[in-house]
Amino acid sequence: MALVSGYSGPRRSWSQRVLAAAKLDVTVYEEVEADQTATMQAAGVVALCAVAKAIGASNDDSTSMFIEPIGAIVGWWIWAGITYFIGKTVFNGTATWGELLRTLGFANAIGILYVLGVVPLLGGLLNFIVSILLLIAGVIAIRQALDISTGKAIVVAIIGWAVIVIPILILGGAAWMIGR
Repeated sequence: MALVSGYSGPRRSWSQRVLAAAKLDVTVYEEVEADQTATMQAAGVVALCAVAKAIGASNDDSTSMFIEPIGAIVGWWIWAGITYFIGKTVFNGTATWGELLRTLGFANAIGILYVLGVVPLLGGLLNFIVSILLLIAGVIAIRQALDISTGKAIVVAIIGWAVIVIPILILGGAAWMIGR
């Protein structure tokens, strides 16, 4: 295994990184933060998880297998941008946007388990558990990339989530009201 500049541990393969990120191994977040060549790998994780989520939702529309990854990648970029801005301006974090992009991309690794959403009766519970684990992985990724405390990373994650979700809920509610 080769060394990654700025990171003192070994460099893992993509699949090893995905597995380590899914296990919430903090060292993999440090590794991908420092590895400027890992951005496309992180995008692959995001896309793979989007496909797993589409499969787990039992969506028979095959076009969603192509559209879901595009939406997930755009959302990933926006999430990284928001957390970068909040982390840098509010908490004086040390990350670059690329470092947050890579760590948050790999934080999606546990999302591969969304494919289990097809399991009868347990799918909803499994999806809920995976969503909680994704939040935990996101906090770890934010903390490691920005070099801030866990408490500050939680605040960044919550503010970033609100900035993304609240407008979506408002637009969805407005669309629903118009459609009535």
